[in-house]
Amino acid sequence: MIGSDPEQPFRQTGWPALRAKVFHTLFLLRRPMTLGVRGLVYNRERNSIFLIRHTYVPGWQLPGGGVEKGETMEQALSRELEEEGNIVLSGSPALKSVHFNRISSPRDHVGLYLVEAFRQTGPKLPDREIAEAGFFPLDQLPDRTTPATLRRIAETMRGVPVSPYW
Repeated sequence: MIGSDPEQPFRQTGWPALRAKVFHTLFLLRRPMTLGVRGLVYNRERNSIFLIRHTYVPGWQLPGGGVEKGETMEQALSRELEEEGNIVLSGSPALKSVHFNRISSPRDHVGLYLVEAFRQTGPKLPDREIAEAGFFPLDQLPDRTTPATLRRIAETMRGVPVSPYW
C-alpha cells in the first residue's frame, strides 16, 4: 500500500532505477569502502572493559569486525561480540563515534559503540581467531593494549576529545 511506506514516492523505477544501479555499481568498483564496528563493552559494577587479543595481529583491542553485506552496524556488532567474546546484547548499544581507519585502508571507517547492557554466556576460550579475551579494570589494562584502543577508551570514558582517525 502506497500510503503505508513514506519512502515509496522517492523510489526510482524503470530506466532511472536501472541507470542509478549501474552508476552505483561503477562507483563501488572504482571507490570501494569498508565499514567496521568495535564495541567498548563496559561492566560498570567492576569498572572494567572487555578486550581481546587476536592470533594474527599484535596487541589487545576492543572486539569487533567488518559489517557484512546486508547487515546493519548493530547487527554486525552483535555478531562480532558473540563470536569474539560470548557476549550477548541485552539492550541497545550507543554509537559514540565514527573514525577513519587510514592505517588499514584509504577507504575504511569504524563505528565505535559503548555497550553497557549485555550478558556473557561463558568465558571466551582460545580458538583460531582469538588467542585471549577477558575483562580488565580500567586502571589495569594489559601491556600491549593498542594505541587506538587506548584512545577510544580515553575518548569514551574520560571525555578526551574524539579524533576523526582510528
